[in-house]
Order: sequence, then structure tokens, then C-alpha cells
Amino acid sequence: MNIPVSVFLLDDHEIVRRGIADLLEQEDDISVVGEAGVVAGAADAILASGATVAVLDGRLPDGSGIDVCRDLKSERPELGCLILTSYDDDEAVLAAVLAGANGYLLKEVRATSLIEAIRRVSAGEMLLDPAVTERVLSRAREASPLDGLTPRETEILALIAEGLSNREIGARLFLAEKTVKNYVSGILSKLGMQRRTQAAVLAAEWMPKNGQQR
Repeated sequence: MNIPVSVFLLDDHEIVRRGIADLLEQEDDISVVGEAGVVAGAADAILASGATVAVLDGRLPDGSGIDVCRDLKSERPELGCLILTSYDDDEAVLAAVLAGANGYLLKEVRATSLIEAIRRVSAGEMLLDPAVTERVLSRAREASPLDGLTPRETEILALIAEGLSNREIGARLFLAEKTVKNYVSGILSKLGMQRRTQAAVLAAEWMPKNGQQR
């Protein structure tokens, strides 16, 4: 007997959401607990729904499901995130890998394969092809997303990844808390992020324990 799976759907096309929802509701062990068509507020809605799997569109009018995935994983690492998109390119796959996605599927996927993927992601499995993951990571290593940071910004990012507050970072580096705050704002701007938790996840992917980039 399959373990019950609760799913939240994020896609800007209502007909796509409706079609997937109707498909999933035919399964005895799967229920759809929420839907959204925009990125704004989606992460909070998904967390509040208690979903075990979030099916996220790769690109929406106001953002990306991959960014939503990153936010969700920073709050609930055990939540299964499945990127369902029309775009199959290395940059998108890399972004999904760095965001912690459990799987990456194209919308042309067969219905039975989507259902099986949702069940597997709910069980904690990773559906990203190891060969594809290694290929995109290998290509990206030559152009780290942290390359644009100064040495001081890189140092502060490493401390953010350790979970230190601005005050604690200031004490560690002998900087005023306001100065650290300005550095953090600059780091988030360069990385194209809004939250320090997002930067911490990225740092964990690209920095070893000593705080130096790969």
C-alpha cells in the first residue's frame, strides 16, 4: 500500500493546474492540498498547506519555481520539490540542483511517469540524473556564482553559511554591525537573492568547510 501523498501545484496556467489536479485526484493515495499561479506568497502557502510534495513550474510571470524551491528547502529540507517545466537547458538544471530540487521533469512527461515521480519524491528519492547533474556542475565550476564577490564579501558569506548573525559576524571580523549589514545587502544584490537563507544554501553548495570557493 502506498503512503498518502499531499501535493501543492504552482503553475501560472490554470488549465495545466486543473489537468494535473484531476489526474492526481484519480489516485487513491494522492491528494491536491493547494494551488497557486504566481510566485508571490507561494512558499508561505505551500508550507501552510502541509504538502509533502510541491510541483513547481520552472518559469512564472513574476519569478521562478526554482527560487520557490530554494526558499522551501531552507525552511523544510524534507519537503519534496519537483520542478515541472517546458525548458530543458543546463542553466535551468543547474539552478534546480543548487536549489535542492528532488527532481526535474519536462511537461511533455507521460501522466503515469509524473504520478510515479511524485510518489518517489514524496518518499525522499532524488530523480535528477547523476550524469546530467555532474555535467552541469562540471561546466559551472569554471564560472562559480560567487566569482563576483570580493574577498571580504566571500568571508562574510562563509560566516552567514555558518548561521552567524550580523552582530556575531561584526564581532568576529571587528566590523560595526551596520557595516556588516551593508555588506550582506551587497552580497544578496550580487547573487540576485532576497534572503540570507538563500545565500547560505548557495554558499553550502560552493564553499567547503574552510570558507574558500571550490
